[in-house]
Amino acid sequence: MDWLPFVVGILLCILTVQLGLWQTRRAEEKIALGERLEVARSEAPVQPADIDTVDEWTRVELAGHWIADKTILVDNRVHQGQPGFHVMTPLQTRGGSIVLVRRGWVSTGRDRSVLPQITTPSGDVVVIGQVRIPEKKPYSLADQAGQGRLWQYLDMSAYAKAFDVAVAQRIVEQLSDADDALVRDWPRPDLGIDRHRGYAAQWFGFAALSAALVIWFGWRRWQQHGNS
Repeated sequence: MDWLPFVVGILLCILTVQLGLWQTRRAEEKIALGERLEVARSEAPVQPADIDTVDEWTRVELAGHWIADKTILVDNRVHQGQPGFHVMTPLQTRGGSIVLVRRGWVSTGRDRSVLPQITTPSGDVVVIGQVRIPEKKPYSLADQAGQGRLWQYLDMSAYAKAFDVAVAQRIVEQLSDADDALVRDWPRPDLGIDRHRGYAAQWFGFAALSAALVIWFGWRRWQQHGNS
């Protein structure tokens, strides 16, 4: 069994090197995302025929009218430490598609049992926003995503079924101003580039330690066999 420490050490070294490389790749992906976000901020919005073919964070311009009676409020959304809702309303575009728009944030108010009234412009509107892919189902104690106007999280399939409407699978986060008293202060995503680099350095450090122990153990065994 003299070979066992060598095998374990080598396997541990290979594993930690691979984990370090994975964290390095994650950091590079986040750098690329940051660059894409900067480019998107300076580009003119596009007018897509199909929102589901557009890359996330791309700025778009949609023209159409709001379907106000299908507005929902997504609960437990915090802005500057204050609890509130994200207001989401489908937009019927001139091309005939229906896109769910995250219009902004509104406070819960003093009485949580009373949902806030949302002002929705009538007639034709033009909305400029950024394309987002809805987050996967979060951990929740709720049996269902939502009911009526109040929702705990956004589930596109559940929304389409609840309101009997065929919506695009991507949503749009509104950036343009509107006379609706909603707050549109969307935070940039936490890229965590330095965190990935730190993890990579730790894994590479473990790999170096494993390699050093393998070499040290081999040297000791060689000395022992040489003196015997």
